[in-house]
Amino acid sequence: MDSHSKVIGYVLWIFGFMGAHRFYYGRPISGTLYFFTLGLFFIGWIVDLFLIPSMDRAADLRFIPGPTDYNVAWVLLTFLGVFGIHRFYLGKWLTGLIYLLTGGLFLLGIIYDYWTLNTQISEVNSRLGR
Repeated sequence: MDSHSKVIGYVLWIFGFMGAHRFYYGRPISGTLYFFTLGLFFIGWIVDLFLIPSMDRAADLRFIPGPTDYNVAWVLLTFLGVFGIHRFYLGKWLTGLIYLLTGGLFLLGIIYDYWTLNTQISEVNSRLGR
């Protein structure tokens, strides 16, 4: 079963010189590297155009699918993260409210969520699947 989407991967790839698609597919180290080097000086970003299908397959095998949708959570984090909307979606009301009032906990929470969102969703799906 698919946990991630190639379409969302390519949409995030458009912003990939900032590492968005790498974080989405569960590769936070290279996502951070892309963020600080503009997609490895745009070369890695272009190469990733061809690597997205394999990153998608690896993410589908690694993360637990379920009722909480990875694609929705990642779109919410990427475009509305400073408001904590993705946290509300995950059922984390307290931290969602904190993010809403503090701009994503002064952006540090957003960075944390870029590193850990896939794991957070897998944990929610694992709990809901029992």
